[in-house]
Amino acid sequence: MKLMFLSDRMKDIAWGPTTMNMLQRVAEFKGKQALYFQQSLEILTAMKNVALIQSTESSNRIEKIVVTNKRLTEIVNERVDPVDRSESEIAGYRDVLKVIHESYEHMPVTSNVILQLHRNLLQYATGSGGSYKMSDNDITEELPSGETIIRFKPVSAFETKQAMQDLVNGFRKRKEEALYPELLLIAIFILDFLSIHPFPDGNGRMARLLTLLLLYQAGYEVGRYISLEKCIEDTKDQYYATLQKSSQGWHEGTNDVRPWVEYFLTMLIEGHQRFEQRMGDLDRGRGWKSRQVEGVIQHLMGDFSVADLLERCPGITGPTIRQVLARMSKKGHIVAITKGRNARWRKIFGDED
Repeated sequence: MKLMFLSDRMKDIAWGPTTMNMLQRVAEFKGKQALYFQQSLEILTAMKNVALIQSTESSNRIEKIVVTNKRLTEIVNERVDPVDRSESEIAGYRDVLKVIHESYEHMPVTSNVILQLHRNLLQYATGSGGSYKMSDNDITEELPSGETIIRFKPVSAFETKQAMQDLVNGFRKRKEEALYPELLLIAIFILDFLSIHPFPDGNGRMARLLTLLLLYQAGYEVGRYISLEKCIEDTKDQYYATLQKSSQGWHEGTNDVRPWVEYFLTMLIEGHQRFEQRMGDLDRGRGWKSRQVEGVIQHLMGDFSVADLLERCPGITGPTIRQVLARMSKKGHIVAITKGRNARWRKIFGDED
């Protein structure tokens, strides 16, 4: 098996102007991020807390793991313990995400670190994480007719341990050589990880967590404040389509990684654009707290209460939130479906583009 990080394979890839332009745009965003990070700590803290919840929610929802807004917020903020399988999956993702946010500088990407993160990811759900797959796990697709087809055959269980070792060694070697832009190495690492599909469960979520870990280590920290997982969820069809396109011929080393790399860079650009837009919206003097509440409401799924918004908007008081609800209700953007102290609200407009 020939992985992407072998030097002859990397040299064979003809990176076109589109990819180069994307790399330049992301580099420009990175150059500006320090200026943003020096701005209001209160605004950044609010954005960070919202992103933590959105990232946990979106990455799990991509895998059809869904809980209510209220339970999601309580679990992410560690106010309650998980009571079922879905909530346990949410709690595991929360823990790994927080560890990456807090300790990424001390987490070299090795096989042992990846196994430990996977163990933590599934610690509440099954307790069976932290081990590579023991049997082969084909990636399948269900057609509209109901027929299930094999979309991709990952590395066999027998070969997985060596493949993962080759992957992390290859990444470390190429990073040390500094012959290629680090973002290209990260994108291809994630493609190879998903093509190996080393675990019986949790591969997609692990790929997204490893994406954040590698980006933070490379100095791209926008994922702390804007959910990159939400960017992926919003483009889920393209995410799967480019993965499929770039995995064709992977085992033979003839696959074209460029569709996936361009999607990966597009996702990063989108994340930075959302960050700059949100910073601009929130940092225009008075009224940023109201705009923060409105932004949270726009991304909520399902009904919500004042308590849900208080959990997602640290530092913003109940009266401010109720003022926003009254104003949005008057404009016809939301409607109260129950009244009283524990009133619940429902959006009646489309999600933010």
